[in-house]
Amino acid sequence: MVFNTGAALLDAIVLAVVSKDEEGTYGYKITQDVRRTIDVSESTLYPVLRRLQKDDCLQVYDRECGGRNRRYYKLTPAGAAQLRLYSDEWISYSRKISALFSGEELA
Repeated sequence: MVFNTGAALLDAIVLAVVSKDEEGTYGYKITQDVRRTIDVSESTLYPVLRRLQKDDCLQVYDRECGGRNRRYYKLTPAGAAQLRLYSDEWISYSRKISALFSGEELA
């Protein structure tokens, strides 16, 4: 992708991916789902997950899977509120950028 992905957009994408499963999802699956949208490495995503946890947007818990613990991430109420804010902002932002590219007049 030609455009850089800033921290806020990356946070929004991760929160959107995690929100898809009410029970939460694990790190590797989050990485794979995010990679379907943007090119990003695991080493970039795990600090994002830790930051979102620290900011009370994600709840973290471990679940046994195949004899090993797997770390799961689940949206908190604060994370859901932050995702709604990001979503609203994205809709407005993307409309304005699309209007510029298509030559529409901005209101």
